[in-house]
Amino acid sequence: MTQHTPSDSLAAPGANWRGLGGWNLYFLGKLALLWGGYLNFHPLANLVFAAFLLFPLSSTLMRRARLLIALPAGVGLFYHDTWLPGIESIMGQGKMVFSFTFDYFLELLGRFINWNMVGVAFVMLTGYLFLARWLRFTPWMLISLLWLTLSPHLASLGLQSPFREAQAQANVPGGAAVASMPVTASQALDQGAAPTNDNLNGYLDRFYQSERDRRVSFASSLPADAEPFDVLLLQICSLSWSDIEASGLTDHPLLSRFDALFKSFNSSTSYSGPAAIRLLRSSCGQVSHHDLYQAPQAECLLMDNLARLGFAKEIVMDHSGTYGNDLKSLKAYAGVSSEPMDKQGLPYEVTSFIGEEIPNSDALLARWLQRRVESPSSRNIAYFNITTLHDGNRWASSRQIAPFKARLRALMDQLDGFITRLEQSGRKVMVVMVPEHGAALSGDRLQMSGLRDIPSPAITRVPVGIRLVGARAEHAPTRVIDQPSSLLVVSGLVARVVAGNYFGSDTIDWGGLFNNLPQTPAVSENQGASVIQYQGQYYIKQGKGDWVPYPR
Repeated sequence: MTQHTPSDSLAAPGANWRGLGGWNLYFLGKLALLWGGYLNFHPLANLVFAAFLLFPLSSTLMRRARLLIALPAGVGLFYHDTWLPGIESIMGQGKMVFSFTFDYFLELLGRFINWNMVGVAFVMLTGYLFLARWLRFTPWMLISLLWLTLSPHLASLGLQSPFREAQAQANVPGGAAVASMPVTASQALDQGAAPTNDNLNGYLDRFYQSERDRRVSFASSLPADAEPFDVLLLQICSLSWSDIEASGLTDHPLLSRFDALFKSFNSSTSYSGPAAIRLLRSSCGQVSHHDLYQAPQAECLLMDNLARLGFAKEIVMDHSGTYGNDLKSLKAYAGVSSEPMDKQGLPYEVTSFIGEEIPNSDALLARWLQRRVESPSSRNIAYFNITTLHDGNRWASSRQIAPFKARLRALMDQLDGFITRLEQSGRKVMVVMVPEHGAALSGDRLQMSGLRDIPSPAITRVPVGIRLVGARAEHAPTRVIDQPSSLLVVSGLVARVVAGNYFGSDTIDWGGLFNNLPQTPAVSENQGASVIQYQGQYYIKQGKGDWVPYPR
C-alpha cells in the first residue's frame, strides 16, 4: 500500500506544475499599459503574485482556494499599479461624490471608458487566444517580470529595461512694505543630488522647512498721503494656462489688460478648498497639506493683515459654500468671519455639478460694485470665489453640458468688461486674478479629463494677473513674469501697493513694483499625492510610495 507524506498535497511530481493560463492575459495587459506609460508598475509585487499563481498544488481544493484568493488580490494589485486615487484620497473625497447630480455621474462614466483602449484590449484578447494554441506565454511573462524587477540593479551596469524607459519619460513643461520677504530662501535649495527616492524626500522636507521662515510684513500704518483703494481677489475655479491654450484663447483681450501676468505661477494644489485657504494665508510661506488644516498664525492671514490697516473684509461666492464644507473651512483655517454677500435675484445661465444655480459673474461683480458705492468704508478687501468653469456645469435652460470653451470665453469677456466699468466709475481697485487650479481639460496618461486628484503641472500652472485700476499713472505694456512663483508673491505685491502711494502718484515705477519678487520652486500637494520639479523634471509620489518621474 502506498504511503503518502504531507508534502504530497503541496508539491507533486513535475506534472503538477501548471502555467499561468488566463492570468497570462492579465500580465500581458499590464505590460502593454506599462509600455504606454499608463501604469505606476510595481515589478516585485507582480513577480510575487505570479509565483503565488504558479506554485504547484496537487489538491484540487487548494487550487480552488488559491483562485478565490487570487481574484481579489489581482484586482487590488492592478489598482495599486494604476495612477487612480489612493484609498486615503477616496476616503477624504468619497462623501462629496454623493452630492453630484445624476447627469454629472453619467458624464464622468462616459469619460472613464476609453473606447480606444477597449478596442486594443479586444485585439490583444483575440491575438492571445489565437497564439496560445502554439506558444507558451508563461515563460515569456516570467522573463519580463524578472527583467523589470532586476533592471534597476542592472542599470548601473549600463543595461536598462525598455519598459522602465517608457515609464520614466518625464514631462518638462514648459519695497519697504516687504521687510521680511526673502526672495532667495527657497531658491537656495540644492538640487545637485541624484533624484533618488531618499534625495527627493529630503528635498521636499527641506522645502517645507525653508518655507516656514518666509513672511510678508505689512506696514504698521498707512502713508499719510495714501489714496484709499480696494483690493479685489478674484479666485477662479478650474483655469490653468493649459486650459486656456486648449481652448484657443491665449490672445483674449483680458490677458493684455493686466499690468503684470505670471506665466510660471504654481497654485500648489488642484482642489478648491485647499486653494482658497492657501490664498487667504499667503502672507506666510507654503505649508504641507496636513499643516494647512491646522490653526493658522495670525500674521499669515492676508485679509486680517489688511483689516488692521482699515480695510473692511468681504466674502463673495457664486455658490453656497456647502460642497466640501468650503465655507466652514475658510472660517476655521483662513480667518473668514463674515457671511458671503447676498446673491439672491441675480440672473444665471449655468447650474453647477451639484445642481446649484451659478449667477453670472458680471452680475455678481456689478452687485459688489454697487454695494461699494453705497458703503461708508473707504477701503475694502473682497475675496471672490467663482466656479462657473467647474467641471460638470450645465446650461440651466437645456440641462445640456456647457462646453468649457464657451464658458471660459464668456467669463473672460465679463471680466474684461468689468475692468472697463471699474475704470469708467473712477474707483481705485487693485484687481488680482488668482485661479485655484486648472480644469484638467486635456487630461494626461495619469488622469482622465476632469480628474484632479494628482496636482500635475498642467493643472497647477495658472494665469495670475495684477492690475491697478484707477491709478493716475499711465499703464505700461503688460509685464510677463516667468520666474517660478506661488501664493507668497500675491501677498507681497498687495503689501507693496498698500505701503506705497501707487494710486495717487502721477508716475509709477513698474519695474520697482514687479522686480525682486519672492520665488518659490514648484511643489504641489493634495491629500495623498505630491508633485515636485527637480533638475528640470517633474516627479510624483502617491501616499507612502516612492517617487517616480511624471509620465509624459
